[in-house]
Amino acid sequence: MKVLVADAFADQAVDELRSLGLEVDYQPGLGAGDLPAALGTASVLIVRSTRVSAEAIDAASELSLIVRAGAGVNTIDIVAANRRGIFVANCPGRNSVAVAELTLGLMLALDRRIADNVLDFRSGAWNKARYSKAKGIAGLTFGIVGFGQIGKEVATRATAFDMRVLAWSRSLTLEVAEGYGVGYCSTIEELIGASDVVSLHAALTDETRGLISAERIALMKPGSVLLNTSRAELVDEQALVAALESGAIRAGLDVIQNEPEGKSGTVESALRSLSGVIVTHHIGASTDQAQNAVAEEAVRIVRNYSQTGHVPNWVNRSSDTAANWQLAVRHYDKPGVLANVLTELKRQNINAEELENVIFEGNQTACCTIKLDDRPSDATLARIRSRGEEVISVTLFSG
Repeated sequence: MKVLVADAFADQAVDELRSLGLEVDYQPGLGAGDLPAALGTASVLIVRSTRVSAEAIDAASELSLIVRAGAGVNTIDIVAANRRGIFVANCPGRNSVAVAELTLGLMLALDRRIADNVLDFRSGAWNKARYSKAKGIAGLTFGIVGFGQIGKEVATRATAFDMRVLAWSRSLTLEVAEGYGVGYCSTIEELIGASDVVSLHAALTDETRGLISAERIALMKPGSVLLNTSRAELVDEQALVAALESGAIRAGLDVIQNEPEGKSGTVESALRSLSGVIVTHHIGASTDQAQNAVAEEAVRIVRNYSQTGHVPNWVNRSSDTAANWQLAVRHYDKPGVLANVLTELKRQNINAEELENVIFEGNQTACCTIKLDDRPSDATLARIRSRGEEVISVTLFSG
């Protein structure tokens, strides 16, 4: 099995992949445009920030697994992967601490104007009077949008700075919030209006795209801070630029719209000329600790897949199939039994959406559960039951 690693990856992790007997092609300098030609006969692709396009997926005849060495998978064309039956997996939670650390770092840098301090010093200017004016953060309210693993790590660190922490997400409940010692907000508007700092840690979905709209930015307290170490697409950047230009709010960003794909080069952004904003270069997960942890998880995924066919952290498995019926067949454990059952279902043009077969102790009998897209007729069920030397019982469930 050939593995293409198309981003920087820990040397130890590359060695571990090779120790599994895999052919590893390590090309950390590849860009999205290079992937179609580079994939060749690779069965597994590992990426960090490199985009995986439909063109790349369609060009890779042997590709069966894409591993995103990070949490989000928005850089991968999932629709194209689904069309080809290619597994997509990620490494959630492994870089949470690194992102949380940068989030709090951005907040502190804004409050104490650290970046401007450094720029003036390097230009030979000394402005102690100018930079001695900081609000301080103890006692302020820190609002977290999205309360997954990163959000929880951020909450821990904000609490350590003696801040009052609030949280909101679509799935968050009052009980969960109380369990983590944070305040619960029933709406995002409630959180934004109550917070001195609003920090984004939501996944990018159709529902969260543009989550921080012009209307919601307008709800922020004058002089408050927006932090985004998640996804640029969560924010209406045009509205954010307008708010920054007016001086209404400040922002600390690790992600921006139209971010350069390469690891170095030039960048164009309306944010460059604005005060009250600091931008880091999409480095939230880029600590040695985080990258080693993510690499270990990526290796675990590939190891499991290459040795068992099982894919940990499989993200593009359908949660909504056409299976409205479930057939449970207890049967004798011998060759051909399930083939005969499926043949009877095929005669009625019924598709098996999911199938699980488990064996009883002693290895003489088994039970197969088959999720179906249509109801088998009484005649079909009778034909399956009639195979007395193979089938013990047949039970049909709806829903």
